[in-house]
Amino acid sequence: MAVQCVTKVELTVSCQNLLDKDISSKSDPLCVLLMSNSNSQWYEADRTERVQNCLNPKFAKKFVVDYYFEIVQTLKFGIYDIDNKTVDLSDDDFLGELECTLGQVVSSKNLTRPLILKNKTPAGKGTITVTAEEIKDNRVVNFEVQARKLDNKDLFGKSDPYLEFHKQTESGWQLAHRTEVVKNNLNPTWKPFRIPLQSLCGGDMEKPIKVNVRCDLISRPPERAEFECINSKKKQKKKGYKNSGVVCVKLCQVVKEYTFLDYIMGGCQINFTVAVDFTGSNGDPRSPDSLHYISPQGVNEYLTAIWSVGNVIQDYDSDKMFPAFGFGAQIPPTWQVSHEFPLNFNASNPFCAGIEGVVQAYRACLPQVKLYGPTNFSPIINHVACFAKQALQQTTASQYYVLLIITDGVITDMDETRNSIVNASRLPMSIIIVGVGGADFSAMEFLDGDNGRLRSLTGEVAVRDIVQFVPFRQFQNAPREALAKTVLAEVPAQLVDFFNTLKLNPPNQNPAQTVTP
Repeated sequence: MAVQCVTKVELTVSCQNLLDKDISSKSDPLCVLLMSNSNSQWYEADRTERVQNCLNPKFAKKFVVDYYFEIVQTLKFGIYDIDNKTVDLSDDDFLGELECTLGQVVSSKNLTRPLILKNKTPAGKGTITVTAEEIKDNRVVNFEVQARKLDNKDLFGKSDPYLEFHKQTESGWQLAHRTEVVKNNLNPTWKPFRIPLQSLCGGDMEKPIKVNVRCDLISRPPERAEFECINSKKKQKKKGYKNSGVVCVKLCQVVKEYTFLDYIMGGCQINFTVAVDFTGSNGDPRSPDSLHYISPQGVNEYLTAIWSVGNVIQDYDSDKMFPAFGFGAQIPPTWQVSHEFPLNFNASNPFCAGIEGVVQAYRACLPQVKLYGPTNFSPIINHVACFAKQALQQTTASQYYVLLIITDGVITDMDETRNSIVNASRLPMSIIIVGVGGADFSAMEFLDGDNGRLRSLTGEVAVRDIVQFVPFRQFQNAPREALAKTVLAEVPAQLVDFFNTLKLNPPNQNPAQTVTP
């Protein structure tokens, strides 16, 4: 499973038009941050300083929190008028609060909402603004390097040179990067490579670095475009010794490499599409044995999967309108089999309002269709891929598509699905497959591509791994958030990998500055 997308986020809070609870002066506000733990219990994470005599405070103290894309992290910002020196807030006047998710804050970057009192009424005209900023140094150094007239160290043939870049630390030189070996060549050109600035010099551009050319020591500041390779032993023995070759840095470019939060805070929208399997193998929805049977508690495996994944991802779509489709059913009025029908039966507007709208459309759709078959994935994958392809025409990283397919069985159109996924791997798109029921899901594991890149029928290799498969029943007795945490684990890295490879900037971000020798 992919490593969780976790980084530290700094939250800055300010308020406007707070209630005035003081008689002779104005309120002395303080902001307290509460977070919800795994048992849905609130605990105090931190609090700001008190701002005296102010109804429009800008708090200097920042809240630093760990951010996880795959988890719904609920926050509560409480504003209090502090008139005593006790730590307990129960004896202070309450000025209002905001409850939201961290996902809402980072996707908005600047989130402004009205403050609400305990009885759920507005706290006068009071508002709160929460601003998010990721704490990081995400600059990387792009290198293009070649050398000429290197010493020949081989008895037979020519040397096989490579470069080693070292970072200066308190305990000595630390290896930061090693290039590939260029075989049998005294005038090598290495493939372009990149080194995180943090790894190379701790983010300090003035710090020297050390480069070894196949064990011949070079020690020069990084800004030099050309430098000589000096072999200290040879220099001592040879009077007229000049050098053992010259290394030429054709490109040394410091650029900012965008992170997942850079894209989200910079205006990139994640477009979420749901596709539900209505094939006959699910069983009659009226029977308790059916995977589509809705229990007296109002749930089934399909609904749980929609809720779990949708609750996380909906924070990253500004309009919260999600297209939802079914496949493998006979649909009214002609009762033709369809592998791409809107759950709301409105072909011109298949969008549902929020995850609740998707759930309502699914519930309303169930009694109106006849479960049939076969289980074809390629039509719905191609449908979403069309929109992802249109998004590529834009010059910024403004749109990314996530398709959630919930299915119970073996794929019928495996060859076409493989082709569709390989084609989609070139687009701003990820595919999540949740397998419900107890069927054989070995084909889904194959599509996942974790054991090697997926190939199309003609042998074409997927440009990147965009599929994540998870069997629902592994999480049947786990908390709801555990499923979402697993199925969404790879999405942030897939999004970043795609946009960084195409060198696409977030819509609301200036192009990265570069430095060349």
